[in-house]
Amino acid sequence: MAAAFSSQFRLSITKALRDQLAEELKKLTPAPLTRANLVKLHQQAVEEKLTSRSGVYQLYQQIPGESEQKLVYVGKADQPLPSRLGNHLKKISGRRDISIDEIYFKCLYVAEDFSAVSPEKLLIKLYKQDGQIPWNANGFGNKDPGRNRDRTVLKANHFDVLYPIDLDRSITGLSTAERPLGEVLKELKDAAPFNFRFQDRAAIYKTTLVSWPCSTLTVDEALRFLAPHLPADWQIVAFMGYVIMYRDKRVEYPSGFRYYRGSEVLDHAPELKAPGKVAEDGAEEDEEANQLDEDSDPAALGLDTEVA
Repeated sequence: MAAAFSSQFRLSITKALRDQLAEELKKLTPAPLTRANLVKLHQQAVEEKLTSRSGVYQLYQQIPGESEQKLVYVGKADQPLPSRLGNHLKKISGRRDISIDEIYFKCLYVAEDFSAVSPEKLLIKLYKQDGQIPWNANGFGNKDPGRNRDRTVLKANHFDVLYPIDLDRSITGLSTAERPLGEVLKELKDAAPFNFRFQDRAAIYKTTLVSWPCSTLTVDEALRFLAPHLPADWQIVAFMGYVIMYRDKRVEYPSGFRYYRGSEVLDHAPELKAPGKVAEDGAEEDEEANQLDEDSDPAALGLDTEVA
């Protein structure tokens, strides 16, 4: 407007929501991302009889040698907050070049349904202005991409490239009893600190009987043990972020870095592409970040549904 004594005011509900969420998160102190703290978080919701278990959260990384924690990720959980954070705990726990001991979190249970305005995207835009939350556009929040995405070429700054899965991670409590292969595979899937996806409804899962050689193995040792029990046209492939087992004629995948073929183990350098442009609103943020999966069940995380 031309006159110096008047102007026009536009009310931004989304900006008000963003600023209030950011201010409330600022008041909180980051806590270590541990199973015990997630149990406490779940108990809080039960004790306070919260009608909504969804909310927003922040992840911080305490990089060794640096005095301040770095804000690396902001997200929203349509599922219960402890479950979503539990997914992240499991994911980071099975990686190389990073320790779960470095990761801290803050969170807010959100009493109202703000899904339509995407509160995490409001926060993403705010924090990106300060050059924060690098994990929001590098695939950190992605779940298993599914069979149709196994041939994807990852960017050089993708979370799975920066922090690939650790095949030398030990898993304990394996049963040495002889059982059908399908039961053994499920046990490995449950025990591994990253996703292990295998072909559905294969006859060999029932007809092939196997038993683990001992109750404690590294993931690599477990895969080396399983591969010789598979038919010749099957293989196990370790990607930067997960492992698959399929009857795929032993094809090669752009992001596969280790192949288990019978008694042979082959290492390959994965293909990479240059990092893309990061959108201010986190457009490259994971599309499946809030979809339910088997880790979203509180019971799967060891979270009781009632407080004793």
